Amino acid sequence: MCGIAGFVYKGPDRRDIIERMNKRLFHRGPDAGGEWLDENSGVTLGHRRLSIRDLSAAGAQPMISASGRSVIVFNGEIYNTEHLRELIESASGSRTYRGTSDTEVLLEALECLGSGNTLDEIKGMFSFACYDRQEKKLVLARDRFGEKPLYYSFIKGSFVFASEIAALRCFPGFKDEINRDVIPEYMLLGYIPAPKTVWKDVYKLPPGCFLELKEPFGEKSIIKRRYYDLEKTAGLLYERPFKGSFREAADELERLLKQAVASMLTADVPVGTYLSGGIDSACVTALAKAVKGEDTSSFTIGFDDPKYDEAPYAKAIAEHIGTKHNEQYVSEAQMKAVIPKIPYIYGEPYADSSQIPTYLVSKMAREHVTVVLSGDAGDELFGGYATYPKMLKLWDRTKVMPRPLRKAAGKFMGIMPGRTAYRVGKCLEAANIRELKAAVDHYDPLCVSLCGHDMSIRRDLLGGGDLKELMLDDMLVYHPEDILVKVDRAGMAVSLENRIPMLDKDVAEFALSLPAEYLCDMESGKKVLKEVLYRYVPKELLDRPKKGFSVPLNKWLSEGDTAEWAGELMNSPQCAKEGLLNGKAVTKLWEAFKKNGRSPRLVWNVLMLEQWYRSRGEI
Repeated sequence: MCGIAGFVYKGPDRRDIIERMNKRLFHRGPDAGGEWLDENSGVTLGHRRLSIRDLSAAGAQPMISASGRSVIVFNGEIYNTEHLRELIESASGSRTYRGTSDTEVLLEALECLGSGNTLDEIKGMFSFACYDRQEKKLVLARDRFGEKPLYYSFIKGSFVFASEIAALRCFPGFKDEINRDVIPEYMLLGYIPAPKTVWKDVYKLPPGCFLELKEPFGEKSIIKRRYYDLEKTAGLLYERPFKGSFREAADELERLLKQAVASMLTADVPVGTYLSGGIDSACVTALAKAVKGEDTSSFTIGFDDPKYDEAPYAKAIAEHIGTKHNEQYVSEAQMKAVIPKIPYIYGEPYADSSQIPTYLVSKMAREHVTVVLSGDAGDELFGGYATYPKMLKLWDRTKVMPRPLRKAAGKFMGIMPGRTAYRVGKCLEAANIRELKAAVDHYDPLCVSLCGHDMSIRRDLLGGGDLKELMLDDMLVYHPEDILVKVDRAGMAVSLENRIPMLDKDVAEFALSLPAEYLCDMESGKKVLKEVLYRYVPKELLDRPKKGFSVPLNKWLSEGDTAEWAGELMNSPQCAKEGLLNGKAVTKLWEAFKKNGRSPRLVWNVLMLEQWYRSRGEI
């Protein structure tokens, strides 16, 4: 896990620029750093290293291939290096490797097999830039599901890229011009979906994509290709679903998850697991213990408020599994102390409030290990969100609903993937459609008034009844743009690598192939995943309502120092001066919240935007 940066520019200050970019990425790789400059092309590559595999100098980057033809900077981990070695030997004969790093194997594969074939074969999480000196071609790529970030831009005609926007801003001529078009989406979602960013003419490379640029490396020479199409892959798997029994599905899932966990335990540094007390992290931790067969460290944080605290459940599960368990209770003051750091950790406006406990548990784990396995993607792949059963019930009720009313409800429901789980949950529990329509009428005009113009983000989710399509929607947008952003930035802020076994290609595609009834029904989700977990952990330790990993927003925004801070930002929003939000509407929203607790998450979205806006010059 590292930080990468680079550009194509022939100015005399190239070394100074790449050193400044590297410095802004220090937290992503505190162990070492390096630069590589090509005088003829102007291609300049920078790297900050968090040493995970092959801790010696043989794993240092930027790395030049054995032939001298190619140079790479790489962020992430490749888990199937032995398979790649076999492909390389089959294509070009045996090779001698200088070290044992996955970077070296990836570099040789790219040179020997080509970028397209290599990307099809590798399993891992990554973003990288590789320059072919012979073909004078620069290739940038990002992993299938979007675990690792990659930003790019053309600045005064020069192509520039980095793991974080903060590094891009070190390049001379970067324009601090906010992309106003993304603010409505941000206000609805709490994040900014790829390929857009908060800065004008700065982009995220979407998951499963790669870019190619050839001399003269101008905007007209850039070619973007998708090497992995999750939506298309899911469509093919839906047409050819798994045909076995429920038990056979659980057997195969257990085998694939064990295989994924085993590959992700590979490291030359200590590895642990998160253990929140829920299904997903318990499953990963149990399998890690089963595979490793020795001391496995697990980590959780607890809260004073029992409404949010799952630490006692995590401890009971850890005792049953037999892990070396580490827990730390964090106070409300400790959580609130993270708030000023948020703009610097995320670089863009980002408003998932679970960002705070995620950062704190990452910080705690980093005191003991360098790599941690998490249970992320379990909800999206196995039907775990509480909204899914509620959607099934609602679809069942709306079969007889008049089309105009169904469309109106769909307008509200179609805010965007994933946010359904947060903004619609209470509405779906309403016993009658009148209450649902009242929520529709309230929410949309409120967002429009805040941003000053129409959102133009609509989906009629009530028109169908396809649970797997809704889950796929979450995997395509919510998961990479919210969940994976959260865990990557929080971990990297403290130099911690996060690995996600459920995003192993074979595991994810198997989940997509499963019949919906193996995943979720009107009562609960994660049916087949629970079946696997119950083979390791007794059901009674897990059979309870899900609490999630969040903070008491209503309480924080209603009392004490956080309420004072929020009031100052909401009553005099500086971003309103630039027209990003409607200042009067923001104040009205704040007054409504203080009066009846309405729309706390929308208030938080405004606060995170305003805090980012005030801090943007320092990021």
